Amino acid sequence: MTRRQARDRHRDQRGSATPFAIACLGLLVLLAAALGVVSAMVHAQRRAQSAADLGALAAAQALARGADGCAAGARVVAANGAAVTSCRVDERDVRLAVEVRGPRWLGQTGDLGAEARAGPAER
Repeated sequence: MTRRQARDRHRDQRGSATPFAIACLGLLVLLAAALGVVSAMVHAQRRAQSAADLGALAAAQALARGADGCAAGARVVAANGAAVTSCRVDERDVRLAVEVRGPRWLGQTGDLGAEARAGPAER
């Protein structure tokens, strides 16, 4: 191979790293967006579980005082950015189900829910 052929071959490969770099950058952006959606879903589910736990505790406490447990639980749940989907009182136990709005990124439309139970310890 002559010097001229080697130089021409080197010129043909100029700029070949640019499409590869752009493809890698696009892949990284897509991966970051997917991780963002997963992170937002985990955060929303934990928020729902916290609201359910706090609401059930407030409902059980109100029930022990003779007040409406479901109303007290609903107030606490609403203060934590969630909505009560069901509230059931079984004697001195309260079972509460709540729902929070899930992330709306990349076409996600699902809401996330959680359930909690509170009442006296069983023996």
